[in-house]
Amino acid sequence: MRILASLLTPCPGGPAVLTLLRRASSGTMQIKDPLNFWGGRRVQLSDVTGLEPVYEPATGRVLCQLQPSKAAQVDEAVKSACSAFTAWRKMAGMERARVMLEAARLIEKRTEDIAEVEVVNNGKSITEARLDVDSARLCIEYFAGLATNMSGQHVQLPGGSFAYTRREPLGVCVGIGAWNYPFQIAAWKSAPAIACGNSMVFKPSPVTPVSAVLLAEIYAQAGVPEGLFNVVQGAQETGTLLCHHPSVAKISFTGSVPTGKKIMEMASKGVKPVTLELGGKSPLIIFEDSDLENGVRGALMANFLSQGQVCSNGTRVFVHRPILPQFLTEVVRRTKAIQIGDPLLEETRMGALVSRPHLDKVLGYVEQAKKEGARVLCGGEPFTPADPKLRNGYYMSPCVLDNCTDDMTCVREEIFGPVMSVLTFDSEEEVLQRANDTTMGLAAGVFTKDIQRAHRVIENLQAGSCFINNYNITPVEVPFGGFKTSGIGRENGQVTVEFYSQLKTVVVEMGDVDSLF
Repeated sequence: MRILASLLTPCPGGPAVLTLLRRASSGTMQIKDPLNFWGGRRVQLSDVTGLEPVYEPATGRVLCQLQPSKAAQVDEAVKSACSAFTAWRKMAGMERARVMLEAARLIEKRTEDIAEVEVVNNGKSITEARLDVDSARLCIEYFAGLATNMSGQHVQLPGGSFAYTRREPLGVCVGIGAWNYPFQIAAWKSAPAIACGNSMVFKPSPVTPVSAVLLAEIYAQAGVPEGLFNVVQGAQETGTLLCHHPSVAKISFTGSVPTGKKIMEMASKGVKPVTLELGGKSPLIIFEDSDLENGVRGALMANFLSQGQVCSNGTRVFVHRPILPQFLTEVVRRTKAIQIGDPLLEETRMGALVSRPHLDKVLGYVEQAKKEGARVLCGGEPFTPADPKLRNGYYMSPCVLDNCTDDMTCVREEIFGPVMSVLTFDSEEEVLQRANDTTMGLAAGVFTKDIQRAHRVIENLQAGSCFINNYNITPVEVPFGGFKTSGIGRENGQVTVEFYSQLKTVVVEMGDVDSLF
C-alpha cells in the first residue's frame, strides 16, 4: 500500500517531488492565542487559576500555558453546540456535505502549517504528521459522501399500510481525544458526527491541546453554524463535566482502558451511548513461509510509528523458530539505522516521545524487561541529539527485546513506546493460543504466503482490526476498533453512521383501527 502517496506533490512535466518547505523550526514556535473555542471563535478565559504548562517534546521547553475549562465554560460550550445542532440537523445531507468538503479542501491547503503545529506539540516526525493531516482530510471527505445518503427502510404491511425507518442525529456529541494523534482523532470523531447531523464538543488531551482548535477554525471558515464544533481544554475534571452534562447525548473516547471504563461508568448514569477506542497489546505473527523482507518491514511499522505511541501496535512479535535468526539480524540492523532527532527535519524518522514522565515510564519498562530475563539487542536508552537546542527533549533509541516469554511485564502490559518484544513459536495452534492470551483485542497481524493459513489464522485471532501481510494501515473507508477490553463501537467506515445516529420507526395505518375494545 502506498503509505507515502500523500507526501508527494505532482511536478508539472515531471515526477512527484517531496515537499520541503519549512516555515517552523524546533524551539521557535510561539503559541499565544487562546486554545478554547466555542460560538465560532477562540475564547480567552477570565479565570487564570489552574494554568498548566504545555511542553514541546523536541526541546523540553514550555510551549504555552493551558487554560482549563471549568463548569461554567463547559456549559457555555455545550449550549453553543445545542444551538448549532438545531440549525444543522435541518440541513439536507447535500448541504452538510458541501460544507464538509470545503473543510477538507481547507485542510489540504493548510497541510504543512497544521503538520508543523502537530510536530511541535506532539514530537512525531514531520513525515508522519503530514500523513495524519491527510488522514483527517480523507476522513472528512469520506463522511461528506455518506452525509448525502442517510436513508431508512420501507416495509409493506397488510391492507396497504406500511412502516418506514428514519435515521436521525443524536444531538450534542462529546469527543475526547488522545495525545498520540491530536488532529487526526479530532477529525475522526467529528466527521461522522456532523455528517449525521450532530454537533460536537471536543476535548483534546491536555498534553497536546494545540491542533484541535485549528480544526475548529477550519470548520468555521468552511461555513458550519457557529458552535457546531467546539473545543474545551482541560484534564480529568473537564472530561467529567462533559460526561455528566445533561445536554450531552453521546461520548466518544480514545485513550487507555482504565479511563475508558470510568467514562463508560459515567455515561451509564445518563444511559448515554459510548464509542471507546482503547489500548492494545496486539500480536504480529510471522510464519516461516512469509516474505522475510515484508515481515521485517511490517514489524518495524507495527512498533516504531509515532515513537511506538500507537494503540494498535503489534508489540508482541511472534516469529516462527526456523526464521528467527535471520529475522533478528535484519530487524536489529534496520532499527539501529532509524534516524532520531529534530522531528521537523525531513530526514528524521523518529522524533521525541510526548513527555518526560512518559519517556521515564517507557525506559522503566525496558529496565524491568532486563530484570525479568529479556535480552536487549539494541536501543532502549535515553538519546541526546547533537543539536544543543534538543538536548532537553524526550528522546530514546528504539529497542528490540529478545528472549521474551509470555509472562514478562513487557509482553503483558501496553508500553506505548518504541519497544518491540520478540517471541518465538513452533506451531500454528500454539501461537494462536498465546496470541489470544490477553484481555485486550484491538489489532492483530499475520505474515504468510499461504492464503488458506492467513485467513484461517485471522478467523481465530480475537481482535477487531486485523492485517494480512501488512500492518498499521488504516484507510478511512474501513472500520477501526477492538474486541474485549480494547473498546466498543467503531471509527471510520460506513458502520460508524450507526454509532452517531438513532433509528426511528414509523408505522402508518391506511385503514381503520382494529381495536379489541
